[in-house]
Amino acid sequence: MKLLDPVLHDLTPHHVALFWRYQVVRTLVDFGAAACFVIGSAFFFFTATTVAADWLFLVGSILFAAKPTIDVVRSAHLRRLPGQAASRV
Repeated sequence: MKLLDPVLHDLTPHHVALFWRYQVVRTLVDFGAAACFVIGSAFFFFTATTVAADWLFLVGSILFAAKPTIDVVRSAHLRRLPGQAASRV
């Protein structure tokens, strides 16, 4: 298994379950980032909420930056697990 290899056909059931748990976290991060950008965009229509909009854009950007980190952590975690997928390098 190579780092960030998206192929799942050679993974054990435990590997697949772990992969999908990370995928759920990654999807929640996506939704959180999207919500921050949509709400932040709406806040820019009102002068009183522009500071909150700035913060929402910052948080959304951080969430988007977390996605590749989740991918790398997931891949490293899968590589550490014993099983047929871990034996292939």
